[in-house]
Amino acid sequence: MDTPSAEARLVRVGDYLIERLRDHGVGHVFGVPGDFVLGFMQKLEQSPLTLVNTCDEQGAGFAADAYARIHGLGVACVTYGVGGLKLANSTGQAYAEESPVVVISGAPGLAERARHPLLHHKVRAYDTQLRVFERLTIASTLLGDPETACREIDRVLAMAVRHKRPVYIELPRDMVETEVVAHGTPALPDNSTDPPVLAAALAEATATIAAAERPVIVLGVEVQRFGLTDAALRFIERTNIPTAVTLLDKSSIGERHPSFIGVYAGAMGREEVRVYVEESDCVILLGALLTDVNLGGFTGHLDPARCIHATRGRLAVGYHIYEHVRLADVVNGLAGANLPRRDPHDTPRPAEIAPVIDSDPEARITVAGLFGRVATSLTDETIVIADPGDALFGAADLPIPRSVGFLAPAYYASL
Repeated sequence: MDTPSAEARLVRVGDYLIERLRDHGVGHVFGVPGDFVLGFMQKLEQSPLTLVNTCDEQGAGFAADAYARIHGLGVACVTYGVGGLKLANSTGQAYAEESPVVVISGAPGLAERARHPLLHHKVRAYDTQLRVFERLTIASTLLGDPETACREIDRVLAMAVRHKRPVYIELPRDMVETEVVAHGTPALPDNSTDPPVLAAALAEATATIAAAERPVIVLGVEVQRFGLTDAALRFIERTNIPTAVTLLDKSSIGERHPSFIGVYAGAMGREEVRVYVEESDCVILLGALLTDVNLGGFTGHLDPARCIHATRGRLAVGYHIYEHVRLADVVNGLAGANLPRRDPHDTPRPAEIAPVIDSDPEARITVAGLFGRVATSLTDETIVIADPGDALFGAADLPIPRSVGFLAPAYYASL
């Protein structure tokens, strides 16, 4: 091991991982104990982080996903094989729906792997689980080298935060207490938009918006994921452009906001919202994913020639494509642009679900009555989680007052 310099310090691998999770704002870790992860879990229990023991590993994965959507980074911690592989489904959902979840799996120690070819929980080879998660995450690592362990922790966590997608860290149980040298946090390569490209993209986008007679904004889930809600609201409020969401994006904007018109879901949504969005001469899609569910089973029809579509690394103005343009640069650019303020008329208003206060105990239970009862119980502190199917589509018009107050796997669609 290298002798630590004045800038470096000695630290145990398990302690460093916990420290870096805290640095990224994590306050809770969800998981299920197992022998290959007990040493690290003991450290978690002794740390300022709160360890939440869930009923099973998949539940830990879904809980970490929900936590990430609300707080910015979620963590699931499980044992090897029987624990880790149960997280494949929830990790797939996190990747598809752009949720930064850190999967930490305990694993057989490096020394015992060499001595014992048939340890419990092993499937095919000791790297089988690592190979599975390489296909489900944006970055993965086996903390098997004391020389690189801290750098690998930093790299993987930084990738989760930058790309808003899950990552995987495999921690052999004999590495938890290993002392290593931490050299400081390295920076990822710069990924900012090339200034001339950004200037040209924003010039074309703003000119298109300014010339439109009836623009509409569809505020997408990536705006929330990348922490751009405030900038998007500045754009909405400066221009007074009516704003919709799709099912995956529901509550990206508080539904009491005066510019909010409802959920756009093609023919599966309210007709007045569908018509308003599809007949707009400029549909500004900010971080929206045009999936089959978001488009109402592809019953939605958005003319690309009349769309401005900004996603995590691309901007399309009609059929003119600007690659490697960051969503943050587009949203912030639009928020600061000199655009006319609109005075829209005859815009749809959010659906009103009649609250059910008292009802006849002998009356039949109906879907409308059920969602009316749910609507009655919603407060500014409520977070609604809707499963796919009737729960999701029935909840589309529930009045969600707070931003990020509605969570649903409306793309991956896992129960």
